[in-house]
Amino acid sequence: MTLTPAPEPVVPRPGPEIRPTTVGHRAPESPHGPDAGPAPLLPRAVCEAALTALLLFLIVTAVRWLVGPDPGSAAARPAVLGGVVGILLALLMLSPPGRCSGGHLNPAVTLALWRLGVFPGREVVPYAVAQLAGSVSGVWCAGLVWGPAAGRPPVRHASVRADPAWGDAAVLAAEAGVLAGSTLMLAVLLASPGGRRVLPYAVGLTTALVIGVLGPLSGGSANPARQFGPALLAGDTGRLWVYVLGPAVGAVLGAWCAGRTGLRRPSSR
Repeated sequence: MTLTPAPEPVVPRPGPEIRPTTVGHRAPESPHGPDAGPAPLLPRAVCEAALTALLLFLIVTAVRWLVGPDPGSAAARPAVLGGVVGILLALLMLSPPGRCSGGHLNPAVTLALWRLGVFPGREVVPYAVAQLAGSVSGVWCAGLVWGPAAGRPPVRHASVRADPAWGDAAVLAAEAGVLAGSTLMLAVLLASPGGRRVLPYAVGLTTALVIGVLGPLSGGSANPARQFGPALLAGDTGRLWVYVLGPAVGAVLGAWCAGRTGLRRPSSR
Protein backbone atom coordinates (compact mmCIF):
# COMPACT_ATOMS: atom_id res chain seq x y z
CA MET A 1 0.00 0.00 0.00
CA THR A 2 1.39 3.35 -1.00
CA LEU A 3 1.02 6.30 1.23
CA THR A 4 -0.05 9.57 -0.34
CA PRO A 5 1.74 12.45 1.30
CA ALA A 6 -0.52 14.91 2.99
CA PRO A 7 -0.94 18.13 1.00
CA GLU A 8 1.01 21.06 2.23
CA PRO A 9 -1.09 23.69 3.95
CA VAL A 10 -2.02 26.56 1.69
CA VAL A 11 -0.71 29.80 3.08
CA PRO A 12 -2.51 32.79 1.61
CA ARG A 13 -0.21 35.30 0.00
CA PRO A 14 -0.46 38.76 1.50
CA GLY A 15 -1.84 41.41 -0.80
CA PRO A 16 0.30 44.22 -2.12
CA GLU A 17 1.38 46.65 0.54
CA ILE A 18 -0.24 50.04 0.23
CA ARG A 19 2.15 52.80 1.05
CA PRO A 20 0.04 55.81 1.97
CA THR A 21 2.01 58.60 0.36
CA THR A 22 -1.05 60.57 -0.70
CA VAL A 23 -3.47 62.89 1.00
CA GLY A 24 -6.79 61.37 0.09
CA HIS A 25 -5.99 58.31 -1.95
CA ARG A 26 -3.87 55.19 -1.89
CA ALA A 27 -0.34 55.47 -3.16
CA PRO A 28 0.00 55.50 -6.94
CA GLU A 29 1.04 52.14 -8.31
CA SER A 30 3.74 51.48 -10.85
CA PRO A 31 2.61 50.66 -14.37
CA HIS A 32 4.63 47.46 -14.06
CA GLY A 33 2.09 45.88 -11.73
CA PRO A 34 0.53 46.23 -8.29
CA ASP A 35 3.55 44.69 -6.56
CA ALA A 36 6.06 47.08 -8.13
CA GLY A 37 5.43 49.83 -5.59
CA PRO A 38 4.41 53.45 -6.02
CA ALA A 39 5.10 55.53 -9.08
CA PRO A 40 8.60 57.07 -9.36
CA LEU A 41 9.26 60.34 -7.60
CA LEU A 42 9.92 62.48 -10.69
CA PRO A 43 6.47 62.06 -12.33
CA ARG A 44 4.77 62.73 -9.01
CA ALA A 45 6.88 65.84 -8.39
CA VAL A 46 6.09 67.08 -11.90
CA CYS A 47 2.38 66.58 -11.18
CA GLU A 48 2.73 68.58 -7.96
CA ALA A 49 4.46 71.41 -9.82
CA ALA A 50 1.86 71.45 -12.60
CA LEU A 51 -1.10 71.31 -10.23
CA THR A 52 0.30 74.07 -8.01
CA ALA A 53 0.97 76.21 -11.08
CA LEU A 54 -2.59 75.71 -12.27
CA LEU A 55 -3.97 76.50 -8.81
CA LEU A 56 -2.01 79.76 -8.57
CA PHE A 57 -2.89 80.75 -12.12
CA LEU A 58 -6.58 80.31 -11.30
CA ILE A 59 -6.24 82.13 -7.98
CA VAL A 60 -4.65 85.14 -9.69
CA THR A 61 -7.37 84.98 -12.33
CA ALA A 62 -10.10 84.88 -9.68
CA VAL A 63 -8.58 87.83 -7.81
CA ARG A 64 -8.16 89.71 -11.07
CA TRP A 65 -11.90 89.52 -11.74
CA LEU A 66 -13.20 89.70 -8.18
CA VAL A 67 -11.31 92.88 -7.37
CA GLY A 68 -13.26 94.96 -9.85
CA PRO A 69 -14.47 98.53 -10.04
CA ASP A 70 -17.54 97.92 -7.85
CA PRO A 71 -16.61 98.73 -4.23
CA GLY A 72 -19.97 97.51 -2.99
CA SER A 73 -18.95 93.88 -3.39
CA ALA A 74 -15.78 94.20 -1.32
CA ALA A 75 -17.29 92.59 1.79
CA ALA A 76 -18.30 89.49 -0.11
CA ARG A 77 -15.00 88.99 -1.92
CA PRO A 78 -13.21 86.87 0.72
CA ALA A 79 -16.16 84.48 0.96
CA VAL A 80 -16.50 84.21 -2.81
CA LEU A 81 -12.76 83.75 -3.28
CA GLY A 82 -12.71 81.15 -0.52
CA GLY A 83 -15.49 79.19 -2.17
CA VAL A 84 -13.76 79.34 -5.55
CA VAL A 85 -10.38 78.24 -4.19
CA GLY A 86 -11.93 75.48 -2.06
CA ILE A 87 -13.74 74.00 -5.07
CA LEU A 88 -10.63 74.28 -7.25
CA LEU A 89 -8.50 72.57 -4.63
CA ALA A 90 -10.89 69.65 -4.25
CA LEU A 91 -11.14 69.21 -8.03
CA LEU A 92 -7.36 69.27 -8.46
CA MET A 93 -6.91 66.69 -5.72
CA LEU A 94 -9.47 64.42 -7.40
CA SER A 95 -7.98 64.85 -10.88
CA PRO A 96 -5.74 62.13 -12.41
CA PRO A 97 -2.55 64.15 -11.75
CA GLY A 98 -3.77 64.74 -8.20
CA ARG A 99 -4.29 61.02 -7.71
CA CYS A 100 -0.81 60.39 -9.08
CA SER A 101 1.01 62.78 -6.75
CA GLY A 102 -1.43 62.82 -3.85
CA GLY A 103 -2.50 66.39 -4.55
CA HIS A 104 -0.66 68.02 -1.65
CA LEU A 105 -0.20 71.43 -3.39
CA ASN A 106 1.16 72.76 -0.11
CA PRO A 107 4.66 72.26 1.35
CA ALA A 108 3.22 72.41 4.86
CA VAL A 109 0.80 69.57 4.05
CA THR A 110 3.69 67.50 2.70
CA LEU A 111 5.61 68.18 5.90
CA ALA A 112 2.56 67.26 7.98
CA LEU A 113 2.06 63.98 6.14
CA TRP A 114 5.69 63.06 6.74
CA ARG A 115 5.40 63.82 10.45
CA LEU A 116 2.17 61.81 10.54
CA GLY A 117 4.11 58.83 9.18
CA VAL A 118 2.28 58.51 5.86
CA PHE A 119 4.80 60.11 3.51
CA PRO A 120 8.52 59.32 3.10
CA GLY A 121 10.79 61.97 4.55
CA ARG A 122 13.27 61.74 1.67
CA GLU A 123 10.58 63.07 -0.70
CA VAL A 124 9.57 66.12 1.33
CA VAL A 125 12.18 68.46 -0.15
CA PRO A 126 11.58 67.45 -3.81
CA TYR A 127 7.84 67.91 -3.32
CA ALA A 128 8.31 71.30 -1.65
CA VAL A 129 10.66 72.50 -4.39
CA ALA A 130 8.18 71.38 -7.05
CA GLN A 131 5.31 73.17 -5.30
CA LEU A 132 7.22 76.43 -4.88
CA ALA A 133 8.42 76.32 -8.49
CA GLY A 134 4.85 75.69 -9.60
CA SER A 135 3.70 78.68 -7.57
CA VAL A 136 6.10 81.02 -9.34
CA SER A 137 5.28 79.54 -12.75
CA GLY A 138 1.54 79.83 -12.27
CA VAL A 139 1.69 83.46 -11.16
CA TRP A 140 4.06 84.33 -14.00
CA CYS A 141 1.72 82.73 -16.56
CA ALA A 142 -1.20 84.66 -15.11
CA GLY A 143 0.78 87.86 -15.57
CA LEU A 144 1.37 86.98 -19.20
CA VAL A 145 -2.32 86.30 -19.79
CA TRP A 146 -3.82 89.25 -17.90
CA GLY A 147 -1.08 91.76 -18.54
CA PRO A 148 -0.21 94.71 -16.29
CA ALA A 149 -3.59 94.50 -14.51
CA ALA A 150 -2.38 91.35 -12.71
CA GLY A 151 0.55 93.18 -11.14
CA ARG A 152 -1.01 96.52 -10.28
CA PRO A 153 -2.88 97.23 -7.04
CA PRO A 154 -5.21 96.00 -5.80
CA VAL A 155 -4.51 92.65 -7.50
CA ARG A 156 -0.71 92.56 -6.94
CA HIS A 157 -0.43 89.03 -8.37
CA ALA A 158 -2.89 87.87 -5.64
CA SER A 159 -0.32 88.44 -2.90
CA VAL A 160 -2.07 88.27 0.48
CA ARG A 161 -1.68 90.97 3.10
CA ALA A 162 -2.74 91.01 6.71
CA ASP A 163 -4.80 93.73 8.32
CA PRO A 164 -2.45 96.53 9.52
CA ALA A 165 -3.55 95.84 13.09
CA TRP A 166 -2.11 92.32 12.89
CA GLY A 167 1.56 92.11 13.79
CA ASP A 168 4.00 89.42 12.73
CA ALA A 169 3.39 87.36 15.87
CA ALA A 170 -0.38 87.38 15.37
CA VAL A 171 -0.12 86.35 11.72
CA LEU A 172 2.40 83.63 12.59
CA ALA A 173 0.10 82.27 15.29
CA ALA A 174 -2.90 82.28 12.95
CA GLU A 175 -1.02 80.50 10.16
CA ALA A 176 0.38 77.93 12.59
CA GLY A 177 -2.99 77.37 14.22
CA VAL A 178 -4.71 76.70 10.90
CA LEU A 179 -2.12 74.12 9.89
CA ALA A 180 -2.11 72.48 13.31
CA GLY A 181 -5.87 72.00 13.10
CA SER A 182 -5.66 70.86 9.48
CA THR A 183 -2.98 68.31 10.38
CA LEU A 184 -5.18 66.86 13.11
CA MET A 185 -8.01 66.66 10.60
CA LEU A 186 -5.73 64.81 8.17
CA ALA A 187 -4.72 62.38 10.90
CA VAL A 188 -8.33 61.58 11.75
CA LEU A 189 -9.50 61.19 8.15
CA LEU A 190 -6.48 59.16 7.05
CA ALA A 191 -7.17 56.65 9.80
CA SER A 192 -10.11 55.10 7.91
CA PRO A 193 -10.98 54.31 4.28
CA GLY A 194 -14.17 56.34 4.58
CA GLY A 195 -12.21 59.33 5.80
CA ARG A 196 -9.81 59.08 2.88
CA ARG A 197 -12.70 59.19 0.43
CA VAL A 198 -14.09 62.44 1.82
CA LEU A 199 -10.72 64.04 2.51
CA PRO A 200 -10.50 66.16 -0.70
CA TYR A 201 -13.90 67.66 0.06
CA ALA A 202 -12.93 68.29 3.68
CA VAL A 203 -9.72 70.02 2.59
CA GLY A 204 -11.64 72.16 0.09
CA LEU A 205 -14.23 73.16 2.69
CA THR A 206 -11.57 73.95 5.29
CA THR A 207 -9.67 76.08 2.78
CA ALA A 208 -12.82 77.98 1.87
CA LEU A 209 -13.54 78.72 5.52
CA VAL A 210 -9.97 79.82 6.24
CA ILE A 211 -9.95 82.26 3.32
CA GLY A 212 -13.44 83.55 4.06
CA VAL A 213 -12.81 84.10 7.79
CA LEU A 214 -9.10 84.87 8.08
CA GLY A 215 -8.56 86.43 4.66
CA PRO A 216 -9.44 89.98 5.77
CA LEU A 217 -7.48 89.53 9.04
CA SER A 218 -4.27 87.51 8.73
CA GLY A 219 -4.40 87.03 4.97
CA GLY A 220 -5.62 83.43 5.24
CA SER A 221 -2.80 81.86 3.23
CA ALA A 222 -2.08 78.70 5.28
CA ASN A 223 0.10 77.51 2.39
CA PRO A 224 3.70 78.64 1.73
CA ALA A 225 3.23 77.95 -1.99
CA ARG A 226 0.09 80.12 -2.03
CA GLN A 227 2.10 83.19 -1.01
CA PHE A 228 5.56 82.35 -2.38
CA GLY A 229 5.01 83.09 -6.08
CA PRO A 230 2.64 86.05 -5.61
CA ALA A 231 4.94 87.70 -3.05
CA LEU A 232 8.05 87.28 -5.21
CA LEU A 233 6.47 88.67 -8.37
CA ALA A 234 4.71 91.48 -6.52
CA GLY A 235 7.87 92.44 -4.61
CA ASP A 236 5.87 91.94 -1.43
CA THR A 237 8.39 89.81 0.48
CA GLY A 238 8.49 91.68 3.79
CA ARG A 239 6.30 89.13 5.57
CA LEU A 240 6.97 86.16 3.33
CA TRP A 241 8.94 84.46 6.10
CA VAL A 242 5.84 84.55 8.31
CA TYR A 243 3.69 82.85 5.67
CA VAL A 244 6.36 80.19 5.15
CA LEU A 245 7.35 79.54 8.76
CA GLY A 246 3.87 79.68 10.30
CA PRO A 247 2.34 76.77 8.35
CA ALA A 248 5.51 74.69 8.80
CA VAL A 249 5.43 75.19 12.57
CA GLY A 250 1.72 74.36 12.61
CA ALA A 251 2.27 71.16 10.64
CA VAL A 252 4.90 69.92 13.08
CA LEU A 253 2.81 70.96 16.09
CA GLY A 254 -0.32 69.29 14.73
CA ALA A 255 1.56 66.06 14.03
CA TRP A 256 2.97 66.14 17.56
CA CYS A 257 -0.54 66.49 18.97
CA ALA A 258 -1.69 63.63 16.76
CA GLY A 259 1.12 61.50 18.14
CA ARG A 260 0.08 62.32 21.70
CA THR A 261 -3.43 61.13 20.91
CA GLY A 262 -2.28 57.95 19.16
CA LEU A 263 -3.23 59.05 15.63
CA ARG A 264 0.28 59.25 14.20
CA ARG A 265 2.10 56.32 12.63
CA PRO A 266 5.85 55.81 12.87
CA SER A 267 7.45 58.34 10.52
CA SER A 268 8.49 57.14 7.05
CA ARG A 269 12.14 57.70 6.19
